[in-house]
Amino acid sequence: MASAKEDRKEGEVVELARRRGFLWPAFEIYGGAAGFYDYGPLGALLKRHIETEWRRFYGIGEGFYEIEATTIAPKDVFEASGHLKSFADLAVVCKSCKSFFRVDDELNINKKCPGCGGELVEAGELNLMFQTRIGVSKGESTERDQNKSEGYLRPETAQGIFINFQRLIRFNRDKLPLGIIQVGKAYRNEISPRKSLIRLREFTMAEAEVFVDPREKNRHPKFETVKDRVMKLVPGEGAEVEKSLEEAVSSGLIANEYLGYHVVKVGEFLERIGIPKDRLQFRQHRKDEMAHYARDCWDIEFLSDRYGWMEIVGVADRGDYDLSVHAAFSKADMSVRTEVEGDAAAEKVVPHVIEPSFGIDRIFYALLESSLYNEQVGKEKRKVLRFKSEIAPIKAAVFPLLNRDVLKGKAKEVVQILRDESVFAEYDGSGSIGRRYRRQDEIGTPYCITIDYETLEDGAVTIRERDTMKQVRVPVADIKGFIAEK
Repeated sequence: MASAKEDRKEGEVVELARRRGFLWPAFEIYGGAAGFYDYGPLGALLKRHIETEWRRFYGIGEGFYEIEATTIAPKDVFEASGHLKSFADLAVVCKSCKSFFRVDDELNINKKCPGCGGELVEAGELNLMFQTRIGVSKGESTERDQNKSEGYLRPETAQGIFINFQRLIRFNRDKLPLGIIQVGKAYRNEISPRKSLIRLREFTMAEAEVFVDPREKNRHPKFETVKDRVMKLVPGEGAEVEKSLEEAVSSGLIANEYLGYHVVKVGEFLERIGIPKDRLQFRQHRKDEMAHYARDCWDIEFLSDRYGWMEIVGVADRGDYDLSVHAAFSKADMSVRTEVEGDAAAEKVVPHVIEPSFGIDRIFYALLESSLYNEQVGKEKRKVLRFKSEIAPIKAAVFPLLNRDVLKGKAKEVVQILRDESVFAEYDGSGSIGRRYRRQDEIGTPYCITIDYETLEDGAVTIRERDTMKQVRVPVADIKGFIAEK
């Protein structure tokens, strides 16, 4: 539930996102529902581009395989994983309006109900799992049948990977390390969803589960390539420090090379899609907030102008917790017979798991906020989203200079040429050229292409770059090459 203050004053980013078709409240014509948002045409494109870059980064860059598991699982899965017992938040309830709120730092400061100002009292722990039924009941059933029919929407994508481990390791010819990725929806019945995309009930996660021999956790094969990366680290206990990855691992601040490598790679990915390094920090979980499965965990946080430091990615050393509990509960063998260099014989081990877990919706918000600039251009103000070209929803917009059929026809020809070359281009013939430029700047389109009467004579167009606002003449045949080079 959003606070009254937030309801009255929408942030600039959220206002732009709604107005320009990036993000809309779900079920709006029925009054909406807290914690649910729909992605509009531009938002869906931007989100897919983030996911595509993520798949390229981990699938091609790291050589990880992707699977797609179900979003609903039987009760047994989450009983084994510990979610039914441990996946809960402390809550308080307002004595006046009866609204429930999650206990967090914000409510620890403000002891009154954010909605009505009433007194808040403890309500205990509330489990965040969405419960459902699998199949139709046929009357009386055994406890075993009831457990099988009781299901839950997944609160993370990870369990689908863990319960497929036997088949995955066989697919990989019993070799470690093994990286598996998954992108998809997850669901948490948040007590008090608020802050736009920061706390949702339905959201998208992109997770990698890296299975590694526990004896090899301090021997990552590519550690040398990232060891000199300097990061702003906030230890669970102690003051903020700046250290290279090598210093952080050797001092024991970061538990091992595998965990440290993936902490660094998260930072690289976020910078690659356009989130500035100076707005990121790496914060270690305190002992009192560590997840039930984690041996060590680091949050990568983004400094939001509106919300302060907010988690957008978590990287956890889950140890052998997940495979061990599923092995114990299901009686399946989750061990691997493997060799370590220098050892005389192979032995069976239960792999440990390093998990980078990305909140795509939060990253989407962070990208919007960090890309939005307000600039003064002469006597006018310009609002511009400075997306990287590969992330921008629309790559190019094509304008006829004047509302003449011959120019409109040529502009639409150029749009089709670009689309045939897999460049997503939009035709825009509404309003003055200046207004069209401003509209495209505001949605982050990198290139605007104008068709004028000279185009009909020399076959060249005017391309205007979003960030510099410089204009150049380019032959129609060279447009794709010009954009690709840029």
